[in-house]
Parts: sequence; C-alpha cells; structure tokens
Amino acid sequence: MITTVTLNAAIDKTYYMSSFPLGRVSRAQRMFAEPGGKGINVARVIHQLGYPVTAAGFVGGHNGEWIRTALAKQGIGNDFVQIEGESRLCLNMIDEEKGTSTEVLEGGPVIPQEAMERLAAAVVRLASRSRIVCFSGSLPQGVPADYYAELIALVKKAGALAFLDTSGAALQNGAAASPYFIKPNEDEVLQLLGSQLELNLSHDAASLEYSLKAPMAALHDKGIAAVTVSLGSKGSVSSIEGGVFRAKAPKIEVVNTVGCGDAYVAGMAIGTARGLPVEERIAYATAVGTANALQEKAGYVSSADVERLFGEVMVERI
Repeated sequence: MITTVTLNAAIDKTYYMSSFPLGRVSRAQRMFAEPGGKGINVARVIHQLGYPVTAAGFVGGHNGEWIRTALAKQGIGNDFVQIEGESRLCLNMIDEEKGTSTEVLEGGPVIPQEAMERLAAAVVRLASRSRIVCFSGSLPQGVPADYYAELIALVKKAGALAFLDTSGAALQNGAAASPYFIKPNEDEVLQLLGSQLELNLSHDAASLEYSLKAPMAALHDKGIAAVTVSLGSKGSVSSIEGGVFRAKAPKIEVVNTVGCGDAYVAGMAIGTARGLPVEERIAYATAVGTANALQEKAGYVSSADVERLFGEVMVERI
C-alpha cells in the first residue's frame, strides 16, 4: 500500500464562464468540484492506476465531510484526522473567451497541537503497513515548518520510504530529515544546499542537466536517495541509485497542466513500490505526469494513455 498525507486538504471548485469581467455578475456555464490538495491528487492517480492507496491528513467541518464522502465514492480509502475548523475552498474561474484563469484560495483552518499529535500517531500506524508514505503540499496555519521532518522520521522508523513534495521552509526542514525522494525545482536545489553550488541556469538544456549532477550528488550525501528536478517543458533530470538520467516526455496537445507534478509523484511512488528498474521507474512517472495533461481535471489519468505514453518517453543516462 501507498499512503498519501495532505495537511491542507480542500474542495477545488472550477467554474467555466463565457467571460469573467471584474465588478460584474457572471454566470457559470458549468462547474465541477473535486477533493483537492496535492496529496489527494497523488492518491487519486495511484487509485486510478490500480495500486492500493490510503489518503490521510487533516479535514474539518462540512467541507471535510464532503471530502471524505467524495473520496469514498471514488473508491479511495481515507484515514483523516478530524479537526474543529473548516477545510478550505479553492475557487478557479475560467474565462473561456480570454483563456484566463482566476484563482481564489482560502488559507484553511488553524491546526491545534493535539491534532498534530493524532496525525503523527496515524502516520506511524499507516506507515507500518505501507511501502511508501507521500507528503505533499503546503503547511496549514498553526503547523510548524519542521512538522514534515517529524513525520518523515516516524515513517523511516516504521520501515517505510518517505516521499516529500513541498516548497519553502517546509521543504528545507523536511529535506533535513532525509526522505527517500524529493522533487525540487532548480531554485529549490540551491536553497536546499545553502547556495554551496551554482547552477548554469541561463544556457541550453544540456548545460543545465550536467550542472545539476553535483548538486544532486550533494543531496545524496545528505541522505536523500532519489531526486528529480523538473525542468518544465525541457523535461526532468533524476539522480537515483548512482545514476543520473534525463527524461523527455512526448509532445502532446496539452489540455491542463495543473496536477502534472502530483501525477508524476504518483507514478514514481508506484514504480518504486513495484521495484521497477530505475530507467523504467522514471519513464513510468513521466508518462503518468504527461497523461494528467491530457485531462481537464487535476489528478486524473487514463491507464490507456499512461501505457501508450510510457513507450514514447525518452530516458537516457547522462
């Protein structure tokens, strides 16, 4: 089993409107609502690809109950800690005429200390029967920057692998606990190393790929076994088990890029849990991330798309 942990779960509502002028009443042509948050996206993709998964984290209030019920209807097991506050709403207004997107993101509830202690106990219990525990997304109000580090230490003690996909102080502190896998961008690599090394960010993709070798080796020295650095449209560079690899996804007609990083994490978690060879693991994760871009909703993939794209991903050692 794989467990995902979302500390700041949400209901993601997307409204499609012919136009969205400021200061006026707008009517939506269509709307959809989904359980949201990066870890929940990861869980949904893992479930869609047929691997056992449980979604955990914090939920509260009527919104939290909606999240639980919606996940259950999708067939996704969940084991959330209930809090007194109300889980957040994240609204996205799509102006189809202009092709623009306007987001309104609530901050979410303040998490009390006793709830953090209950989640830590739940993580220990879930990690004891999981191959991998994925921590994804931002920290809610009231949660200290080192909370991911605390949870990662518990996961490792329970014998599972910890994946971490976050940013800022949460990444800085979490990485210090040496999770198995992280997925920083180029700037975050430098932040993690305290600017010990410089990257060649201004030239071609090949120069950047080679300049990442030393920073990723430095992260391995800190106890992080697997690192993927996303380069956007240029692909990604991964350093896993002594090898450094570049991956390039096939060209597609992109429908939506939101959730592609979460889908990549889901693919990497499945590939790692199944013990795929490193190059196949990277190709599979890339295929899953790319498959998300073919869907209108974040955290959705088609297994048929993944299978087709898997054969088209280019992975080579550098």
